[in-house]
Amino acid sequence: MSNLSTFARTGAASAIAGAVAILSNWAFAAEGQPDISGTYWATQYNAKIQIVGAGDLPLTAAGKAAYDANIAGLKDGSITDAAREYCVPDGLPRILATPYPFEIIQAPPGQITVVYELNHEVRAIAMDKPLPSDQELIPYPYYNGHSVGHFEGDTLVIETAGFNEKTFIDEMHTLEHLRRIGPTQLENVITVHDPQYYTHDWQARFVYELRNDVRLEDYVCGEPHRDLSSVAGVRRR
Repeated sequence: MSNLSTFARTGAASAIAGAVAILSNWAFAAEGQPDISGTYWATQYNAKIQIVGAGDLPLTAAGKAAYDANIAGLKDGSITDAAREYCVPDGLPRILATPYPFEIIQAPPGQITVVYELNHEVRAIAMDKPLPSDQELIPYPYYNGHSVGHFEGDTLVIETAGFNEKTFIDEMHTLEHLRRIGPTQLENVITVHDPQYYTHDWQARFVYELRNDVRLEDYVCGEPHRDLSSVAGVRRR
């Protein structure tokens, strides 16, 4: 009985310690990194990405021509929205605006993995590695590019390049600053750089709620998906 009592007290202490770790901004993962792992879910969705400071995208002439051609093609059917019809990845920065939950896993060693329920997208972020040059990345284009990351204090800084042309912006570079801004809130501010399409860099900010009570589900194009009624801005059907 004494062993059981000791086990119960130990278990209670462990539970309290775990709760304190979750509620603390000083929680660290196994490798000594700030702990940002968990399942997250946005509470607000915007079909059009909202730029920090408001306003429209700072498009160059080439960028406006490409944008107008894409919009016209989607309207007349000459361009297919493959992400919705065939479940191909959205790519950055669109995937950051997902109304579906996603999970951050600080594993395997030397990597942070982000798994999105939407279209089953997976981002593998190599930690503390240099980003390959554009020339090295040209033969291996990805929908979500190639990402490397490092921590600056409690902020995960992610640099990404090497996108494929199917995302319409294959020469883009992005820089993300991802951090906890509260016990249950995660912020991601992305800076987009592409002088071919934009007159200057622009930023978008996304905030997610920690939802470790949620488990990722299957996502199949054309089939019913999870209830998104808790996410403001999602169009009801």
